Amino acid sequence: MTSGRFTDELWDRTKALRIAIDDLEFLRRLGDGTLSTEVFATYIEQDSLYLTGYAKALSILAAKSPDPQTAAFWANSAANAAAVESAMHAELLASGALPPRTSAPEHSQTCLAYVSYLIAAAATESYAVAAAAVLPCFWIYAEVGRELAASAAQVVAADPAHPYARWVTTYGAEDFQQTAATARSLVDQAADAASETERTAMATAFTLATRYELLFWDTALHPQPWPAA
Repeated sequence: MTSGRFTDELWDRTKALRIAIDDLEFLRRLGDGTLSTEVFATYIEQDSLYLTGYAKALSILAAKSPDPQTAAFWANSAANAAAVESAMHAELLASGALPPRTSAPEHSQTCLAYVSYLIAAAATESYAVAAAAVLPCFWIYAEVGRELAASAAQVVAADPAHPYARWVTTYGAEDFQQTAATARSLVDQAADAASETERTAMATAFTLATRYELLFWDTALHPQPWPAA
């Protein structure tokens, strides 16, 4: 890469993790339409729980922002996670296309760890480090969504009502791609104003959140049950 952007360095740093994400059986089956509806329902339930926590982290980040325009972006993203995306998840779960819930969903180990980390980072780290921590959810979802939209095109064309179609088209859509690009630009701006020590902390935060992205998808297909109470 030759652009000199700090986020390019973050992307290169996490290359092995991103390759592992691209190779996940969960995403392959989601793209070709062979993922079981039970597994997809579990994923959607966990993602709904995740979005609630993610919106809290983004709201805290908005309050720490260096200027009103930046604050507005993070606040709008929080509102979108809490309302628009969550509504899409609720619609999928209530559509009848997925197995009905038999009990109230509980955070998986990975989901709870991920949202707890993001909220803690937003609350206790600097604005720049917190922004780097929330970026993988924007950026990696945008990349995965774009690739899934291409691989799932035939599935969606054959069955527009396929339960995976709404999810794939949401994250592959141009408006979501643009939102991810804006989040990336804001992290670049934060890095430009950061010290070398802070930039190192930003890279660590981005890497840790990317690890959680990998684990989040993988544990939907390969769950890690909580120890019995």
